[in-house]
Amino acid sequence: MKKLILLSLSLIVSILTFSQEADLTEQLKKIPEIKQVTKLSTDTLFKGKYLLMVEQPIDHHHPDKGTFTQRVFLSHIGYDQPVVFTTEGYAAWYELMPKYVNELSVLLHANQVTVEHRYFGKSVPDSLQWKYLTVEQAATDHHKVIELLKGIYNDNKWLNTGISKGGQTAIYHRYHFPEDVDMTVGYVCPLNFSFEDPRVYTFLEQVGTEACRRKLLDYQKYMLKNKDTFLPMFRKASEKKQYTYPFNDTAAYEMVILEYPFAFWQWGTIGCDAIPGPNTSDSAAFAHLQEVSPFDYFSKNGIKRLLPFFYQAMTEIGYYGYDLEPYGDLIEAVEDATFMFTIPDEIEISYDYTKMQDVKNWLQSDAERMLFIYGESDPWSATAVEPGNNEKLVKIVKPDGSHRTRIRNLPPDQQKEAYQAIREWLDVELRPFE
Repeated sequence: MKKLILLSLSLIVSILTFSQEADLTEQLKKIPEIKQVTKLSTDTLFKGKYLLMVEQPIDHHHPDKGTFTQRVFLSHIGYDQPVVFTTEGYAAWYELMPKYVNELSVLLHANQVTVEHRYFGKSVPDSLQWKYLTVEQAATDHHKVIELLKGIYNDNKWLNTGISKGGQTAIYHRYHFPEDVDMTVGYVCPLNFSFEDPRVYTFLEQVGTEACRRKLLDYQKYMLKNKDTFLPMFRKASEKKQYTYPFNDTAAYEMVILEYPFAFWQWGTIGCDAIPGPNTSDSAAFAHLQEVSPFDYFSKNGIKRLLPFFYQAMTEIGYYGYDLEPYGDLIEAVEDATFMFTIPDEIEISYDYTKMQDVKNWLQSDAERMLFIYGESDPWSATAVEPGNNEKLVKIVKPDGSHRTRIRNLPPDQQKEAYQAIREWLDVELRPFE
């Protein structure tokens, strides 16, 4: 009898789930701007996952200038549950992580919407008109997706969130459309004021211990002084990976060395004790460089893949460069230590700092219900959001944290602070991480 009852209950749940999914599919297909609905496999947290191809104007101010389709991934858990709206800063990660679950979706037992950024991945117009790759145009993309889906999740609590550039994107969305969501969670997201923000240089001069910083610099200088040994190894490794560079091999090698301390502190996966010293073998010293500082970042293919990002960085959202002074005449081939080299000559650019200044002023005055999470040792915390006197924002900096800092890995007291902000602003129950 018990087995029959359990079997019957299981059958009822299956029927209801199937009915709900069928109903959601039909609702999505009735939205004219959604040109394609594809059912996908999903994580066990969700009852269904869908790929939506949403038609977007290339220029929201002049819709007659053409359209493109934007990838949106909807993971459904319940019509009455909150919605976590994730703004990717780049391409969506579906191919690499098809069952990705945002930690906030777990914490809130929430539906999850992930939007691929315009001009990245498969959300690309037939003709790349770069002038329409702006903060405002992308924010309007996100506003439109929310408008479409609020017909289904109208009375739910909504929050937007993103990591790194995705976190920047969430800020800009909220700046342009502050009423779209009930709160924002931005992870390790910078707010830069120049295409070469000097605050990064100051940060790298102070992060960690003096002994560790000295060891980092000594290693860099050793790798630069011994180009006769390491440059041929660099060429061989590049050829093996089929990397070619927009400048000569010496300049490429020097750029990898210059990137090394930023990458070392950003990810925090390697301790100071692992930095090679003068008695380390050549092979071990070079292997360490490959492990920490990405060669592909400066390759032609790497730049091409990230060109939409570099365009945004060099026109609106800013970036960093490299301070050459500590290396003296050891830097021989690098002439411009900014990332302007990533922009092809045929693309016209000029950096306009006014948008980021406007965002900063808004954050320190009118913005509300925004939670920012940073890692203390992450160089991107050098240009982190500063709430100023705005007590309606919460900023948490994890001690010794890296770019991998999340609510899940915060110390207990900081985790409770994050929980408190989310509970207060959304008025919902949480499922705290164990």
